[in-house]
Amino acid sequence: MINRFLFLASLIFVFGCKKIPENNGQTKVISQEEMQTLLQLDDVQLVDVRTPKEFSDGYIENAINIDFLSPDFNKGIQRLDKEKPVIVYCRSGKRSGKCSKVLVEAGFKKIYDLEGGFSKWKQEEVTKN
Repeated sequence: MINRFLFLASLIFVFGCKKIPENNGQTKVISQEEMQTLLQLDDVQLVDVRTPKEFSDGYIENAINIDFLSPDFNKGIQRLDKEKPVIVYCRSGKRSGKCSKVLVEAGFKKIYDLEGGFSKWKQEEVTKN
């Protein structure tokens, strides 16, 4: 509990003066630190666009899985709120980059793509601990 409080306090201290990256209808590639800030400060939709098999092998907490390679992908993104920020990630960043373009075309306003995807996120999490 205390560790979580200290972590949140340090995030506020480090990023408190930083503005959350604006993207004005375009995709903004963000670091893991920027993602953590967005997840704490905004009502963000976190979307894992990997396959269900990849998702079952591990995912970022609170992510929903909408498989970019699925024929039902467009139906899946219709469940999202176009007015709320969306963070997308895949394994390494290629699929999420393609997904981001689809989201822009579909009218989403704030789209963020996690730099390096789940692989980089997982590696940084292991390094932290």
